[in-house]
Parts: sequence; structure tokens; C-alpha cells
Amino acid sequence: MDNQEYNSIVSFIWGIADDCLRDVYVRGKYRDVILPMTVIRRLDVMLEETKPAVLEMKKQLDAAKIENQWPALCNTAGQAFCNASPFLLKDLTSRGKKQTLEADFKAYLDGFSPNVQEILDKFKFRDQIKTMVDADILGAVIEKFTSSDINLSPNPVYKDAEKKIVKLPGLDNHGMGTIFEELIRRFNEENNEEAGEHWTPRDVVELMADLAFYPIEDQIKDATYSCYDGACGTGGMLTAAQARLLTLASHRGKHVSIHLFGQEVQPETYAICKADMLLKGDGEEAEHIFYGSTLSLDGNPSRQFDFMLSNPPYGKSWKMDADKLGGKSEILDTRFNAYLADGEELKMIPRTSDGQLLFLLNNVSKMKTDTELGSRIIEVHNGSSLFTGDAGSGESNARRYLIERDLVEAIIALPDNMFYIIGNLRIVQSIDKTYYKVA
Repeated sequence: MDNQEYNSIVSFIWGIADDCLRDVYVRGKYRDVILPMTVIRRLDVMLEETKPAVLEMKKQLDAAKIENQWPALCNTAGQAFCNASPFLLKDLTSRGKKQTLEADFKAYLDGFSPNVQEILDKFKFRDQIKTMVDADILGAVIEKFTSSDINLSPNPVYKDAEKKIVKLPGLDNHGMGTIFEELIRRFNEENNEEAGEHWTPRDVVELMADLAFYPIEDQIKDATYSCYDGACGTGGMLTAAQARLLTLASHRGKHVSIHLFGQEVQPETYAICKADMLLKGDGEEAEHIFYGSTLSLDGNPSRQFDFMLSNPPYGKSWKMDADKLGGKSEILDTRFNAYLADGEELKMIPRTSDGQLLFLLNNVSKMKTDTELGSRIIEVHNGSSLFTGDAGSGESNARRYLIERDLVEAIIALPDNMFYIIGNLRIVQSIDKTYYKVA
């Protein structure tokens, strides 16, 4: 599929919002419908061929009174997810009454496996159903997404019965991921007053991936690696890192795999991240994405990682996290407190108005020290990490800890105003046991 076809699909989906939602939703809320519906439609077409077999398996499991049916049903579907309802999305286009359509659509959504249910819940998509039903647009939205003018299936659509002339090409997992990311990018630009909170510009993401892998490309072996982002947002850094490592390994004739891990506190961006991985066929990796605050509820307390890339929030209060950890003065978490070689205790707790250094210290705590490569950390920070705090303060102690342990490899300044509302971009990375950190 070429770029023109990708753009055609994105434009078609983007047009659904203007065609169906314009008089019901304000423009900034279009994403509340379009993003989850895009996910639902892609999952729907992925399950279409195996739907009869899944329903037959469900009958057998019901007859045998098996309670936990999802593993068997997903296995029958051949996917990391499935839908056990009697419907496909296209079946709902024939519903003439709003009440029937609403009931059947809810039953269809309820039929998805738990991993999809979590995504729908974090999107709060069910909250949109009543709005669409009351405005009588639910049927129109479903008809648009199941239109013969768009193909989100991995299988091509043909013009002829002999299947020789392709009308619409199939869309593989990578292509679907590309389209989904483009929709996210457009919606973020539409809502640019908050874009910097959860979207890192693609050029910056690519630079960070370059810093992570190019300096050690000759050390890449036939092995399995891990990559972590403690503020993963929609997962762009994780997937960029995955793509870069696989490309470099391929060029050097190496066979590698990489497991992705992340954590995100914003419900919608968490849902987007997990959905994106499911759409790309990374069902196992989707299970490695945790919901909640990395600072007060670390989803990976005992793991260590080969690569860590992150754009943590900066200039954002972490007072609620501090309270959950027992209050700023009582935090004993070993990620944020350390001892120097002479036994001196270093409390590295920054002021509660800005917690970005804590994300860096969280990554430091997950570094490998017993491997040849060690760990490599690349982060985006603003100038606060470099300059805030007097000697002896939490910020100063954190910098002292990093420098005296020889963890800082480089600090790279990037131009201002690359994040719409966020300027003063810097970068930090770790080489071997060292870092490049955006500080």
C-alpha cells in the first residue's frame, strides 16, 4: 500500500467526523468517537473469518459449563483478542429502530475479550453511545466505518468474482498502526493546547531512537532485548525503538526480538497505546503496558531493561503521588533515596511542583549492571532538571548522584518551541552504564 492509499484511508476516517459528528460534538471531542470506532472496526474485520468457529466453540464451552472461556475463544479466533457476541459490526447496519440498534451495539461491545474491554473502558466509549443514539447518528457512524469505500481488513477487496482485480488493497498490521498514529497526530494538532502533555514530535522520537541504538549497533547480538517507557503516552517511543532496533539488526544480519514495557497515567492515552499494539499484532506486548502513576504505583518494580526512552511530564505537580507515598518528607522509596560510597545518605526528592527528575531516577533504578551492554537511557527534559534547586536540595542531590556515579554521558540541547506549548528541550542518554539525558 502506497502513501496515497494510506492518506485516502486517513482522510475517509477523518471525514466521518465532519459528516456525522459536526452538529453533535464540538470539534475537540471528535476523537472520543473516531479513535475507539477505528479500533473496533479493525478488530472486527480481523475476527470476521473466524467468527463462525468462535461461536461454535462458545456453544461447546457453554454446554460444558466452562467459566473461563476467553483463552479457548481467542485461540480459535487466532488472535490475542476475540468477540463472543453473535454480531459482526456490519450486521448492525440493518437495525431500523434506535432502541434495537443501541441494545445490539452494546451486546456487541460486551462480547469483546477483557483486554479489549479495558481499552473501551479507558476510552470511556460507552459514555458516547447515549449521545449518539439521542442524536440518531450511531447508525450513520457504523455505516461509514463498514462502508465498501474503505478497507481496514488485512485482506484485499476485489472488483470481480474471480478475485483478479483489486479494488482496495489489504491493510497489514504495520499499515494499520501507521494510519492509527496519523489519526492520533491530527487530533493532537487539533487540540494543540494540550499536545505537549502526551505527544512528542516525530522528529524528536526518531532522534531519541537514533541515540539509543546507533552508537552500539556493532554490539547488537542475536538476542532478546527489552525497552521501557515509564511515561509512555500513546506508545510512540516504544514502537519507534522497536522499529529502529529491528532495522539495524537486519542490516547487520542479526536476529533479534524486543519486548516493550510501559506505564501511563492518562486513561485515554493508555487506551490508545494498548489499542495501537493490538492493531499492530503485538498482543503480548499490550499486556506489558500498565495503567497508573509510575511514581506512586510502579508497574515494573523488579524489572531491569536494556533500553529506556521517555518524555516525562515537566512543570507538573506530583503532590498527589507524594501523598500516596506517605508525604514528601517521609518517602522511603529506594528509587528516590540513595547512599554514596562513603555512606552519606542522599535524599533526591525534588519540589512537588515538578517531578520530572523522579522519572529519570526511576529509570536509573532499572538499569542493568551485569551485562556487557548495560542499559541505555534517553529522556526529554526542560531546563529545570539542570538548574533548579540549591546545593543540598533534592534536585541538586539527584544531579550529584548521577554525576558522581558517572552516569551522565551527554546533555544535548534542542531548539525551543518544538512541543507547541513546551520549550527548552534538552536530551540525556545513557551509554553502557552512562546516560544521555534530556535535562
